[in-house]
Amino acid sequence: MQWETVIGLEVHAQLSTRSKIFSSASTAFGAAPNTQACAVDIALPGVLPVLNRGAVERAIQFGLAIGAKLNRTNLFARKNYFYPDLPKGYQISQFELPIVEGGTISIQVGEGDQAVEKTVQLTRAHLEEDAGKSLHEDFHGMTGIDLNRAGTPLLEIVSEPDMRSAKEAVAYARALHTLVTWIGICDGNMQEGSFRVDANVSVRPKGQATFGTRREIKNLNSFRFLEQAIDYEVRWQIEQIEDGHAIQQATVLFNPDTGETRMMRTKEDAHDYRYFPDPDLLPVKLEEDLIESLRIALPELPKDKQARYRDVLGLSAYDAAMLTTSRAMAEYFERVAAALPKPDAKLAANWIIGDLSAALNKAELDLGASPIAAERLAQLLARIQDGTLSGKLAKQVFEVMWQEGDEADAIIETRGLKQMSDSGEVERIIDAVLAAHAKSVEEFRAGKEKAFNALVGQVMKATKGKANPAQVNDLLRKKLAS
Repeated sequence: MQWETVIGLEVHAQLSTRSKIFSSASTAFGAAPNTQACAVDIALPGVLPVLNRGAVERAIQFGLAIGAKLNRTNLFARKNYFYPDLPKGYQISQFELPIVEGGTISIQVGEGDQAVEKTVQLTRAHLEEDAGKSLHEDFHGMTGIDLNRAGTPLLEIVSEPDMRSAKEAVAYARALHTLVTWIGICDGNMQEGSFRVDANVSVRPKGQATFGTRREIKNLNSFRFLEQAIDYEVRWQIEQIEDGHAIQQATVLFNPDTGETRMMRTKEDAHDYRYFPDPDLLPVKLEEDLIESLRIALPELPKDKQARYRDVLGLSAYDAAMLTTSRAMAEYFERVAAALPKPDAKLAANWIIGDLSAALNKAELDLGASPIAAERLAQLLARIQDGTLSGKLAKQVFEVMWQEGDEADAIIETRGLKQMSDSGEVERIIDAVLAAHAKSVEEFRAGKEKAFNALVGQVMKATKGKANPAQVNDLLRKKLAS
């Protein structure tokens, strides 16, 4: 039997406010346990929550960025469950009337010219408070509770079950991560828990309209773990069904050490949480002036930049998507392109997506820590444009720039890496190569194109890579034709 995977994601994005959603306690990461939990956070008797305006504004910005409906009146509710790190015995969240409904995220599925665009529908995004954290290690068999995170503002972003593979789920999660960091509502730090993903996964026979029973994989804090967890869960569910077992709705955890998921508890439904409107919080009413001011303040969004890069700069959809994986990447590209003597967006894109990104990945650096500033990379590319450097020589110069931090022009001068421009000198080297490789000449004239490539290689070797490859090809063909 052929199976189809059905995936929906719930993402918790920690909002970038300095204080918590219902109290003035700090949201800074890394403080000693229980030093950033005030009376409101630990639910001392008689305390009342006060809504953080900044959290509401960030939720509005997100709704505008995804083209969603903003509920001008939205409500907070109490989600009731009992766990040691939830002091009140309930979590303040939104249920029937969330602040954001609908919206879409576009993703690129596949790579290079084979990439296709897919639109993922969002169900909703709602405001809520985070719970504390249970620590099960180094407590002599006991559990420690750290309430620093209690009350931290979250935007829970819920997608429709539109994804059909782990790779699509990762592409969506990455696109969402890019968006929330791009507009500045979340720092996106997955190691610190600022961006956490829950994956709802089910399988069904191909062609079946109804969904299978889903299992929710909780708290995935890396894109690699997200892909691994979904792939394992899909295989496990298919094996269970094919062995005659029914899938039970459940919440599961992923163990990155074993690459397996394991059940934590049977999955609750909404009615199990006994939602009801929070009597301590008034309905939130959004003013049109506030919404409009936040709309105006939004930067150019990734999807709009991608469209401009395609339509105005002539880049492929893949290149445009890669250059907008972060706001910093897009700004770096635009600075490089603007500094080139001759407009060539494709040349700038190729070097940023290729050599620069590869060097950053190898060194495990963010773009902001790159030793090659945008203007210096543009200087290097300008020397390709004016014929000073071949592509091969430019790569050598790039390596020295990366390692030593010098400018391209200084490296070219001190190391003698300038491309040969004297056609007479190149011709003399070609004559010498042809005389020394008579067999390759005979093979080329007998119709073997590989022999020509071998001769080009010999010329480039003789010039130590300094000859212009296009010039070598042209002169060599003329020589062989005569």
